[in-house]
Amino acid sequence: MDKKDLKIVFFGTPEFAVTSLSRLVDGGYNIAAVVTMPDKQAGRGHHMIQSDVKKYAVEHNLPLLQPEKLKDEGFVNRLREINADLFIVIAFRMLPEVVWGMPRLGTFNLHASLLPKYRGAAPINWAVINGDTTTGVTTFFLKHEIDTGDIIQQRSVPVEITDNVGIVHDKLMYLGADMVIETVDDILAGTVKTIPQDDILKGEIPTPAPKIFKDTCHIDFNRPAMDVYNHIRGLSPYPAAWSEFSKDGKTFQIKIFETSLPISATTTSPGLVKVENGHLYCQCADGLLEILSLQLSGKKRMDSADFLRGFNLDKVTLE
Repeated sequence: MDKKDLKIVFFGTPEFAVTSLSRLVDGGYNIAAVVTMPDKQAGRGHHMIQSDVKKYAVEHNLPLLQPEKLKDEGFVNRLREINADLFIVIAFRMLPEVVWGMPRLGTFNLHASLLPKYRGAAPINWAVINGDTTTGVTTFFLKHEIDTGDIIQQRSVPVEITDNVGIVHDKLMYLGADMVIETVDDILAGTVKTIPQDDILKGEIPTPAPKIFKDTCHIDFNRPAMDVYNHIRGLSPYPAAWSEFSKDGKTFQIKIFETSLPISATTTSPGLVKVENGHLYCQCADGLLEILSLQLSGKKRMDSADFLRGFNLDKVTLE
């Protein structure tokens, strides 16, 4: 079968998925339909926000489906009418078996980790938070339990000590798009040889990558400085690590986007901030971090030098 005859339905929502979809379209693959999340209201004006995948699909005149419920009979019947050969899922919701079991060549997912490491919703964040020096992408066929299917392909990429999650996201986005094309071509050629994840685990427990919540982003300055450094870069630029402090009888919330690598120092009180020669430092359990970029609640993000021109944090304690 030629790639122009292979009918593909593509499932995805954010920018991470758009890069792969674009590569498929530019490569002449037959995208029979695109499935993405319904538009949602956001902001004070309750404006309707379209997903990045929808924007791309509309711009390129691709057939578009936006089901509220994935088991909806009308949606499922529409998929059956398309009679696709292959489904591709990237950064989308968990599909019911009535959907992923439909195409004759199966349904594969692109996941932003080296499975079985970091199964879950936030694999890129957790790889950086945990200080990993290598991560990667995996394509695998879907099965009942999330992120557990047999592996088709994997590619790895280094994580530099100065990389934040935004940088790693982009590395994996482009690496993943390459691998999606390779995976489709292997499926077309009938040369796919899968590896069960249990063969890799060999009885060990897989590493989870749970969803990031606000409490996840709270900074604990009682931890070693390197752990705090990794925590901050693993959440930067989004959703961003945060802390609170009290000053003049008021409580302020502050987001921290970038710090220096840890600096050795005499341990004082964790969370204590000091300002020296226009530089902003914060004490951790075993050393200092210089805060380089931050945002006070209700203000814009700025570097610490600009921040200190309008706000003095010397001797406050971040909690």
